[in-house]
Amino acid sequence: MARKFLYIIAALVVLVIAALAIYAIWGMQLIRMVMVPREDFTQIAPLPANAYDDPAMWIARPDKVKDNPALWVPQGATPLPAPATPAAIFFIHPTSYITTLGDAHWNARLGDRDVDGTARRFVMGQASAFNATGNVWAPRYRQANYGAFLTSKPAGEQALNAAYGDVEQAFAAFLKANPDGPLILAGHSQGSRHLLQLVRDHVAGKPVADRIAAVYAVGSPVSVEADLPALGLPACARRDQAHCIVSWQSYAEPADPSAVLQSFESKNGFTGEPRKGTHMLCTNPITGAFNGKAPASANKGTLDSREEGRPPHLLTGIVPARCDTSGILMIGEPVDMGPFTLPGNNYHVYDYSLFWENVREDARQRLSAFLKQ
Repeated sequence: MARKFLYIIAALVVLVIAALAIYAIWGMQLIRMVMVPREDFTQIAPLPANAYDDPAMWIARPDKVKDNPALWVPQGATPLPAPATPAAIFFIHPTSYITTLGDAHWNARLGDRDVDGTARRFVMGQASAFNATGNVWAPRYRQANYGAFLTSKPAGEQALNAAYGDVEQAFAAFLKANPDGPLILAGHSQGSRHLLQLVRDHVAGKPVADRIAAVYAVGSPVSVEADLPALGLPACARRDQAHCIVSWQSYAEPADPSAVLQSFESKNGFTGEPRKGTHMLCTNPITGAFNGKAPASANKGTLDSREEGRPPHLLTGIVPARCDTSGILMIGEPVDMGPFTLPGNNYHVYDYSLFWENVREDARQRLSAFLKQ
């Protein structure tokens, strides 16, 4: 019996090793096969013109006090007084609509409990980094399926454009509710993609541009030469600079960012010029500077939510940051952040979590610099 048990264990170990080897070699191909919706794209109807007047269309907004994930503060965060002049923060959450095969639509349906629950967790873990700087507004929107980023089918771009229509409406309602005062615009991943388009379409060259303290387009590639000129804002060169754009994408070493770099180089930027051959914007979230490096000891707080039964809390000094010549942010050796590391040592899901306390400080300092101007 003991020998039979050992044979079973050995067989399971071999299967696990084989599965890991297959994932390492064909990880992205397998993900594409499972995650890209198989249905034809069907255009979704626009929301009612006044849809975002309804508080229910927002995951976070200032009048949501009891059920607002953006107000959360993790254990270990530095106590900070409210700023004398708070900013209004517009935050676009990343993709929380991740389905497989037959269950996949190109765009999420409003009211999907699983999708909403995951979006709330993203707002809690990411948008909360801005709650010491002002009031966070985070809209619900009919986001594109994760699979939209994994395909060259026209349906992928159509789904993203449909989601952007909701974001445009939410932003208009946000500006109506905040007609003056400093603004911070932030997002992650799909949220940052929509955010950059929003800046190009509705901020650059318009009066509202003068109110922008900072833009945090995290987890979405930005070309210094082919994107920034059309966005009307420069890259943030240092932490005490305002009216500028911050962006980074996190990888542990050895890193394989080929998928991101290929996508980045295959498209034209917002100027209409090719991104290929241009520089990808990399802001070091520890120093707040364009490019450069910082040791782990300078990291003021990584958000750790691995321990079941224990609330997420901050750990200091465990993750360094170095902007590579490719424009990718390197975080040194792999660190255990949880189960959602992507192929190639891609820590995309944890872009904010890795540097939560530093992002919090960064936003405060940029608002302060903006107000001094």
